[in-house]
Amino acid sequence: MGKKTPKPRKPSRKQAEEAVRTLLLWSGEDTRREGLIDTPRRVADAYLDWFSGYKDDPVEFLTRTFEEVEGYDEMIVLRDIEFESHCEHHMAPIIGHAHVGYLPRNKVVGISKLARVVEAFARRFQVQEKMTAQIANCIQDVLGPRGVGVVIEASHQCMTTRGIHKSNVSMVTSQMLGSFRKDARTRAEFLQMIEKRR
Repeated sequence: MGKKTPKPRKPSRKQAEEAVRTLLLWSGEDTRREGLIDTPRRVADAYLDWFSGYKDDPVEFLTRTFEEVEGYDEMIVLRDIEFESHCEHHMAPIIGHAHVGYLPRNKVVGISKLARVVEAFARRFQVQEKMTAQIANCIQDVLGPRGVGVVIEASHQCMTTRGIHKSNVSMVTSQMLGSFRKDARTRAEFLQMIEKRR
């Protein structure tokens, strides 16, 4: 078995700001002009917000559960969870909605925690397909429900503002686990529950 490559050392705040300055200069800008003097600091602050998911452990959000639910074992769905993420290929925004459902076995989790799981994975550099699977797998692994369904609809600015320049296009991905994958009726019920009202 080969040695694991060590993770690169995290640069300092000063190095991050200098990198922003370098990109501005490379773009043809004058970093000394009034409008750009504070831009490196602002961009570093924005990155701390946009990528705060690296500090969060999604598993922790799901560890506090409730078992006093009078035997409730029907589907639980949280739909239209807004998120902003960034494409790991072009560092451009991905903006969309996630729909999350699960069939509890003997415990449920507070609904805000499902939104927090989405947020933790979204606030990282992402590929939508991977993010969809990460959310579903995390819920399945921690809660152990009879099944999980996740559907994500998002617009990718790497496609709308560069390259092919196609606006009004959204990408839809889904991950179905357990009964959501095996039982067509369960899957259909979930998809019906998240369908947009006309």
